[in-house]
Amino acid sequence: MKNYRILPFLILGLMIGHLAAANVKKASYRNKSIAINRWEVIDLIFKAKPNSSPFTASFEAVFESPSGKVQKVPGFYNGDSEWLVRFSASEAGQWSFLTSSEVKALNAKKGKVTIKEAMNRGQKGGIVVPERDKRHFYYEDGTPYFLMAFECDWLYALDYHNEEALPKTEHFLNLLNENGFNQVVMNVFSFDVSWKKDELLAKHPEHEFGGPQDIYPFLGNNSNPDYSALNVEFFKKLDRTIALMNDKGIVSHLMIYVWNKLVAWPDMYSDADNMYYDYVVKRYGAFPNIMWDVSKEALYYGRADDEYILERIERLRMANYFDRLVTVHDYGFCKRHPDAVDYISRQDWTFDLYQNMLGDYNKYKDKPVFNIEHGGYEESPYVVFPGSYINAEQCLRRNYQCIFAGVYSTYYWQGTSWNAVIWNPFEQDESFYKPKFEYFKHLTSLFSMYDFTKYKPVPWWNQAGYCLKEIDKENYLCYVPKETFQYRKEFLFKDKKPVYIKWFNTLTGETTEELELNQKTDFESPWHMEADAILIIRK
Repeated sequence: MKNYRILPFLILGLMIGHLAAANVKKASYRNKSIAINRWEVIDLIFKAKPNSSPFTASFEAVFESPSGKVQKVPGFYNGDSEWLVRFSASEAGQWSFLTSSEVKALNAKKGKVTIKEAMNRGQKGGIVVPERDKRHFYYEDGTPYFLMAFECDWLYALDYHNEEALPKTEHFLNLLNENGFNQVVMNVFSFDVSWKKDELLAKHPEHEFGGPQDIYPFLGNNSNPDYSALNVEFFKKLDRTIALMNDKGIVSHLMIYVWNKLVAWPDMYSDADNMYYDYVVKRYGAFPNIMWDVSKEALYYGRADDEYILERIERLRMANYFDRLVTVHDYGFCKRHPDAVDYISRQDWTFDLYQNMLGDYNKYKDKPVFNIEHGGYEESPYVVFPGSYINAEQCLRRNYQCIFAGVYSTYYWQGTSWNAVIWNPFEQDESFYKPKFEYFKHLTSLFSMYDFTKYKPVPWWNQAGYCLKEIDKENYLCYVPKETFQYRKEFLFKDKKPVYIKWFNTLTGETTEELELNQKTDFESPWHMEADAILIIRK
């Protein structure tokens, strides 16, 4: 009987241990047996008293792989006389390193790290755009990365005050994983929103994360900033979030700045501005799940200009030793300076979304295109920021419009994207609106069966929907809105060969049995006026 009483505590202990496991692996650089898996992240610890400017002090290590590959890695100050070199790698074998620094105690230090053949927790490496296919994203191991993003600006804050574990973050990220989302668009730091807040939110302080007076990346706080130094504790907490995302295979689309969330930023180009910016790049570049974004809505709000953003990109690339992809959340900037970014980001609320995204697909043949914000913000119990479209099916349709134009997309829920974060929506009482995350589980499952990188938009065959064609094959995916009564495809029958079709319900994921057709016909969705559908055609 005693064993049964102990069992729940053992389970709880294991759960807490798992939740606390989001911290990055650490080892003294002097350790003679440092070993990690491919793409696992490790912090090599160095000890030295800080100089007068530890956050800007020069400190880096040069690693060399067994094959002779050279990898520079920036070091950074971690408080309490601790300095870190954060490292990850894909090539197996023993890597050697040598440090250089203006801090004498950190200079000319040697060590070795063994990279084992095993991949860390099923990781596939960083996100890349290979020369063989510049339109699409891939993992380093060559697997296609079907980007399906989810915005959550205040993700950093969910468990900030929990010193032991990340239960809210863990629960929330598990929901994203279960429903097909593999990227979070997030800010390093957001303070609060400028628009009027829903009165109902005041009755649920557990969901309000805006306006924290004790969270700030600099010393002091957002109301009384002290730009003389950075708040290391803030970044240690952010480490846990990024590490947990990495463990779960979720990419952090990390926006270094945000101008419209009331953050008290230091002046542009100031020493404090450069200190913060450089430190973020040095601290998080080793994580394979990082994609850089200089700023959310970078050229809005009258703060920054092209010159500043260009300077920030150049500055980022100088320290971007792990070659993480870089973009800017500003379509005008991306249009004017496409060579400065690795992929095009677009914010487009218009009703002509499909045509605009198709135009981008055709214009930027050597870069992926990402619709980072399409004005579809699904409704929630709180009216946070309704945008132009709040109906769940319409928000889903706008994501499909992007995808069927050949580009990637993002989902927003008003209950998590900004200061209000209902991190466990399906555990709320019946009065709370439950988001339709499952719609995206079905969407991403469809494109796990049909490789997005193998398809291209063929608008001349859209007719009463949108059409993707498999490259070099007579296979088609046709998005058919529920209002469409008939979908015609006469060209399929011109060679008198049989056509095989089945239907996919975008709301339920249900798929019909495949039918063989031998004569010309009009296609009628089994869910006319009930749900949008995908007509799957093969010849």
